Amino acid sequence: MTFLLLFLEFFKTGLFAIGGGMATLPFLNEMANKYPWFTVDDVSDMIAVSESTPGPIGVNMATYAGYTTGYGEFGILGGILGALVATVGLVLPSLLIILIVARILEKFQDSKLVKDAFYTLRPAVTALIAVAGISIIKVSLVNIELFTSTNNITDLFNVIAIIMFAVILFMQLFVKKIKLHPIVYIVVAAVIGIIFKM
Repeated sequence: MTFLLLFLEFFKTGLFAIGGGMATLPFLNEMANKYPWFTVDDVSDMIAVSESTPGPIGVNMATYAGYTTGYGEFGILGGILGALVATVGLVLPSLLIILIVARILEKFQDSKLVKDAFYTLRPAVTALIAVAGISIIKVSLVNIELFTSTNNITDLFNVIAIIMFAVILFMQLFVKKIKLHPIVYIVVAAVIGIIFKM
């Protein structure tokens, strides 16, 4: 039953998360609140891992959630099966849709109706990515849970993360002479995270 639920939830995510990896984040956050497979903090950690390693966020999260869930219930074989079930559930809708679209797009690629349909999907994709961005900000820059338990305004903001964000944003926008490779930012952020236990 657990494997079927994993498959169905990730299949639903794969079916409706139009727009790539970041568009899966609202669905992953919903799953984190609904099931014990992973937490919202796990999602933010997976974003960091996925942005610094090969593989899209959704696939990495599906594999992780499937493995940990299956492993917790059935051991290592259950973990492997869970990882496969969740990952296949996530990628299967895209595969099926691509196969269908590839067959019919040749006939209808110049159709105004098809062009209009793709054009109207753009705002939905933009909204999904915006929600993903807001959820990342909520997890990485503010700590609402700590603030609600202490009612201390200084506990609401993750000051170190905000300073890091501001410095990197400033360097990207205004300091044109410094051309650092993205790996440098990833390594520096990882070191700071280890030092400050973020």
